[in-house]
Amino acid sequence: MESFILKFPSDTQFSDDEFFEFCATNDPLRIERNSKGQLVIMSPSGSLTGNIHFKIYSAFVRWHDKNEYTGYIFDSSAGFRLPDNSVLAPDVAFVAKNRWESLTEDQQKKFAPLAPDFIIEVRSESDSLKQLKAKMDDWIKNGCRLAWLIDPVEKKAYICKPDGSVTTVDSFNAKLNGETVLPGFVLELSKLL
Repeated sequence: MESFILKFPSDTQFSDDEFFEFCATNDPLRIERNSKGQLVIMSPSGSLTGNIHFKIYSAFVRWHDKNEYTGYIFDSSAGFRLPDNSVLAPDVAFVAKNRWESLTEDQQKKFAPLAPDFIIEVRSESDSLKQLKAKMDDWIKNGCRLAWLIDPVEKKAYICKPDGSVTTVDSFNAKLNGETVLPGFVLELSKLL
């Protein structure tokens, strides 16, 4: 199912604070704001996808426990205000310690005004692959240093980098490597299913 987009006249756009309050008031909904100021309402992920999220979080936490002084990790409930004014919430995010700690406490409490260094998006049965690929492009254009789109539906993964390259991994027998962004982080795709 494609995401539902709410469109507003250009003179009635939410400020960042208003959008934060709107999302808090409608907490059960998964809401993002695209660069055009449109609100994107997504369906909840299925149970299988939720289980995959948990497995990814577990692998990420194990890595983070050994590398905790390098940065901060976030789950899918954390939104980030990107330079293009969109507010997106990846399934997993990592922000380098110096970048996170340079934010004020107020900035950290709301939608942090930065692009994470690393993100993961996981495709659910209800997600449009076309929309997710466009979202990956948005992450990279806004400063994300490494982005993974994991697609358990087609058993593929896509690795996106700032130089515009996208590497397709055609098998869940592969391992994804955090490269220089997350040194030593390896995700075995076969363990997600």
